[in-house]
Amino acid sequence: MFYMIIGEDRPGSLDARLAARPAHIERLQALVAEGRMLLAGPCPAIDALDPGPAGFTGSLIVAEFPSLEAAQRWADADPYVAAGVYERVTVKPFKKVLPA
Repeated sequence: MFYMIIGEDRPGSLDARLAARPAHIERLQALVAEGRMLLAGPCPAIDALDPGPAGFTGSLIVAEFPSLEAAQRWADADPYVAAGVYERVTVKPFKKVLPA
């Protein structure tokens, strides 16, 4: 089943985000290689693809895991969590409807 992982950035965490990004992307690439990734990306703090120093407000990941518990464990081990980027992480089941 798919699960959505919503990470909400701590204010002022852009430098920590940039430092932890390579390790974060490496974990996402592993999901892609395993065919489990539906989508992933950050939420810019302003209406721009590159928000510059405004940074990001969080991230969204939708990927396949065997259970909610497995998705939560994966989310808890994210480098952004360890680096203090995320203030809060929410994991919920996700049912993909469109596109079919």
